[in-house]
Amino acid sequence: MGLPIIEKAGVAHKIDFREGNALPLLDQLLQDENNKGTFDFIFVDADKNNYLNYHKRVIDLVKVGGLIGYDNTLWSGSVAAPPDTPMLNFVRELRDYVIELNKYLAQDSRIEICQLPVGDGITLCRRIN
Repeated sequence: MGLPIIEKAGVAHKIDFREGNALPLLDQLLQDENNKGTFDFIFVDADKNNYLNYHKRVIDLVKVGGLIGYDNTLWSGSVAAPPDTPMLNFVRELRDYVIELNKYLAQDSRIEICQLPVGDGITLCRRIN
């Protein structure tokens, strides 16, 4: 989906497009010290049970002043709902992972964050050190 749009926009020469299983791909990128601190923007919209694992990797790839975006960080509003609130099974199953990420981001001194209540929630993190 993304690559054809990038090519149509005529910016493929400016973008290093990678496709594959995210955790092994991120680990591969991190093996090369030259990749650390070089990314301007990283957007994560993936399996919620690995969001914290993604953060622990992408924080080293994004440069100081760069942005990391996480999609679905309000998770249908479930992150603010009492645990006994009725909700769809898949929302309930992944809710704790999203809460875990949100708590971790809130205390991570390497970033400043802004959570946007748009759609299912987007959190933007700017790396500050």
